[in-house]
Amino acid sequence: MRKFNIRKVLDGLTAGSSSASQQQQPQQHPSGNREPEIQETLQSEHFQLCKTVRHGFPYQPSALAFDPVQKILAVGTQTGALRLFGRPGVECYCQHDSGAAVIQLQFLINEGALVSALADDTLHLWNLRQKRPAILHSLKFCRERVTFCHLPFQSKWLYVGTERGNIHIVNVESFTLSGYVIMWNKAIELSSKSHPGPVVHISDNPMDEGKLLIGFESGTVVLWDLKSKKADYRYTYDEAIHSVAWHHEGKQFICSHSDGTLTIWNVRSPAKPVQTITPHGKQLKDGKKPEPCKPILKVEFKTTRSGEPFIILSGGLSYDTVGRRPCLTVMHGKSTAVLEMDYSIVDFLTLCETPYPNDFQEPYAVVVLLEKDLVLIDLAQNGYPIFENPYPLSIHESPVTCCEYFADCPVDLIPALYSVGARQKRQGYSKKEWPINGGNWGLGAQSYPEIIITGHADGSVKFWDASAITLQVLYKLKTAKVFEKSRSKDDKPNTDIVDEDPYAIQIISWCPESRMLCIAGVSAHVIIYRFSKQEVITEVIPMLEVRLLYEINDVESPEGEQAPPLPTPVGGTNPQPVPPQSHPSTSSSSSDGLRDNVPCLKVKNSPLKQSPGYQTELVIQLVWVGGEPPQQITSLAVNSSYGLVVFGNCNGIAMVDYLQKSVLLNLGTVELYGSNDPYRREPRSPRKSRQPSGAGLCDISEGTVVPEDRCKSPTSGSSSPHNSDDEQKMNNFIEKVKTKSRKFSKMVANDIAKMSRKLSLPTDLKPDLDVKDNSFSRSRSSSVTSIDKETREAISALHFCETFTRKADSSPSPCLWVGTTLGTVLVIALNLPPGGEQRLLQPVMVSPSGTILRLKGAILRMAFLDTTGCLVPPAYESWREHNVAEEKDEKEKSKKRRPVSVSPSSSQEISENQYAVLCSEKQAKVISLPTQNCAYKQNITETSFVLRGDVVALNNSICLACFCANGHIMTFSLPSLRPLLDVYYLPLTNMRIARTFCFTNNGQALYLVSPTEIQRLTYSQETCENLQLKVVNSRLHFIITLDFYLDSNFSSF
Repeated sequence: MRKFNIRKVLDGLTAGSSSASQQQQPQQHPSGNREPEIQETLQSEHFQLCKTVRHGFPYQPSALAFDPVQKILAVGTQTGALRLFGRPGVECYCQHDSGAAVIQLQFLINEGALVSALADDTLHLWNLRQKRPAILHSLKFCRERVTFCHLPFQSKWLYVGTERGNIHIVNVESFTLSGYVIMWNKAIELSSKSHPGPVVHISDNPMDEGKLLIGFESGTVVLWDLKSKKADYRYTYDEAIHSVAWHHEGKQFICSHSDGTLTIWNVRSPAKPVQTITPHGKQLKDGKKPEPCKPILKVEFKTTRSGEPFIILSGGLSYDTVGRRPCLTVMHGKSTAVLEMDYSIVDFLTLCETPYPNDFQEPYAVVVLLEKDLVLIDLAQNGYPIFENPYPLSIHESPVTCCEYFADCPVDLIPALYSVGARQKRQGYSKKEWPINGGNWGLGAQSYPEIIITGHADGSVKFWDASAITLQVLYKLKTAKVFEKSRSKDDKPNTDIVDEDPYAIQIISWCPESRMLCIAGVSAHVIIYRFSKQEVITEVIPMLEVRLLYEINDVESPEGEQAPPLPTPVGGTNPQPVPPQSHPSTSSSSSDGLRDNVPCLKVKNSPLKQSPGYQTELVIQLVWVGGEPPQQITSLAVNSSYGLVVFGNCNGIAMVDYLQKSVLLNLGTVELYGSNDPYRREPRSPRKSRQPSGAGLCDISEGTVVPEDRCKSPTSGSSSPHNSDDEQKMNNFIEKVKTKSRKFSKMVANDIAKMSRKLSLPTDLKPDLDVKDNSFSRSRSSSVTSIDKETREAISALHFCETFTRKADSSPSPCLWVGTTLGTVLVIALNLPPGGEQRLLQPVMVSPSGTILRLKGAILRMAFLDTTGCLVPPAYESWREHNVAEEKDEKEKSKKRRPVSVSPSSSQEISENQYAVLCSEKQAKVISLPTQNCAYKQNITETSFVLRGDVVALNNSICLACFCANGHIMTFSLPSLRPLLDVYYLPLTNMRIARTFCFTNNGQALYLVSPTEIQRLTYSQETCENLQLKVVNSRLHFIITLDFYLDSNFSSF
């Protein structure tokens, strides 16, 4: 029996990729059976890795700025990112190298420049005039902490306030200190014997730029004369100051305080404020002072020619408003409007018609930066409606749990999705155009349609138009609407398979040509959807319940990679015709009181109105068995030509005919092997005690033992015995991980928002984040946590195709290839009835073929090439409208319609062969069919494991693209598996990256870089060159290109 040494689990992630030292391993064949040579056109020079664009809401925003002339909005974040927004489609992402939080942003208005102040006390001057924004100058404050900056309009002097209460003046042109310093003790003089606190505000008098208003945190405000270098007036108040704003005439200013009050001061009357307002305070009788409120964090004072000024503020609510949402208050004359926000307010700015501070401001909108949203309020319309946001900032509306990327889609898809999605738009928006409209559109480098699909924790699925490096939501599908909503705790005893978000999407399988969509949810449910342009009312939602459970004894690992050959089964597996149920089965229990035959969710039993778009075809649910909850689904595939959907988990595999609404296959994984299971597993009865169905994203269940070889991925199984020393080391390591993961669980929970703790990867990847170095450590567990379930073999990959199922086959036929977490590939033969009415009457025959292939590590991807090296796509049926009556001729055609493959191999001669491309977490193999000889083999990594592998088209050729847990992106030629690219790009530090990274055709890839943002990248050298060329010669849309102009109103520039 093969023995494994246990080594540190983290070694595989800190080590570099070993592929550079690996040699391509073509399999040797006798000269008589030599594989035909295929001319490969892809070379290493065709590959280059670069980021293209970042979409979504800036994660953890911290600062906001607006250029009122160029109409450009800037947002800074706590991670040092800088996002620029112009007209719809014009966005730019920049990053400060230090990664320090951005505390303030200041535009050099109409000059194409921006100053950023960071939490590490550095100031940076960004040049936005060039095609790719870059930092021109930086200035570091070593002895003082920067707290506030102010850059007057058309001035070259930047005023920098510090924590010590001093103000330094920086020359913006040279970005050096001028030497002029306003010391705090000179500013306050005898007005206070104590330190006034940090500088919280600086602004110049709108009518006299030589007068500087300085606000100190303690409540002191000083009007400083820059020429005479002394204070003209000092204003004191008992409460701390948060912000200050001028009236445009320069005779009054307003302060916001920590007790929820606003004080309005006359410049020449420093003794006391002329007016004190508590916007949200309860007015008490007898003229007593109102009760204190929460601090008013910011106030703005904007004037109009034709009416009363606007006073706009954030915060200041009464303390007794417990649970009330954050508010923005707009005071205009005698009216006060309180606008509730969905998230905490980070900052807000009032957009005005003029950039000049000494003119009537004429405010027309307020841009509000929230913790997780950007809102623009129309001040010119009654009721203050919001503008419809044209930016793709709603990616995180519900936390993203999975995503898929499709390039070069059918051209009619995006218009079809847009037409049904347009009906979903909300009403009540402002009728005006989006006012942030600076920058210029660029022409996208790609001319082909691209679609991104995101699955979310609330069960929604969003389709995005990603063509030409833009992003626009097309259509939103709510999968949860087919289920009954739980109204009380008593209504949901069966959903404890997950802590929350029982409708969360785990896997998406989509056929762009037929528009068939299939999703697998965290509650072990599968829903199949058809696309229709017609509205329908479904009286009864078709549903099936599947009982999928298989228990095994311990596994004995076979020697080597090649499993013993299996005999071909004589007969096929008989289909199990299960009539679709009109309503979910009621809760039932077995004789010993255990929950049995109960699904996790309850399907609605009332008629369901289905709008144009994706409409439910069939709901499939796994049920509880003997007190055991159903295991989460780990793999999913749908085929429109065959009318079949197949899914699997750690118990086994189930295949459903969604046309006849019947279960065709329901087998434990072991049963797929036939009589000669290479792991010698034997069935046993279910356990009495119920184990949890899923391990947490950031914790390991108490008492769990996690033996693992260092080279094994979380899904690769190994049950070989270990020596006592190794076991002791591993137990010590597990205890350490448990302790750290418990401490870190709250931090991770924030990162994944409300995503289910028990939501597992399709290959059951269960990471833990190490607190000290934020590295990604692997605790090998399947979707169950007890030690006896560790040996289960989960289904990790499924692929319908038309190929050779056995060595003796003379022609390809429909079949299903099944990959498992133990590295086995099995083939199931499909015998389909004729098309038309016969397809609905005769059963589909399903039978394991006996073909078995083995690789190291869990199987991730399977694909097929024809004899010329071209990709053989799965068979599909082109989309047609199902909800309209067919004409007589169409009916005749449909009777004759027979699902056929669109692959070139269907017309090949018998003598021609195919190639199966198999990719696992450790290696890739190219198998010649029908001989099943290994033509080529490549060990992708020894010290890490592959997270995502995709067979993609590039430059009219095919390659295998892989993303490894150690951060390397690699590509290999096909079929020879020559290494073409190996670049260290991104270390795997959290679950989000592992769940969402995916490759697609034409050298495109993406992943969720933060809980709110999608990062797109390309590995195509041609695309990289096109991007660079456009930066030089044209205006690429996601790089801000500003047309700086001299407006007639700004002739003095």
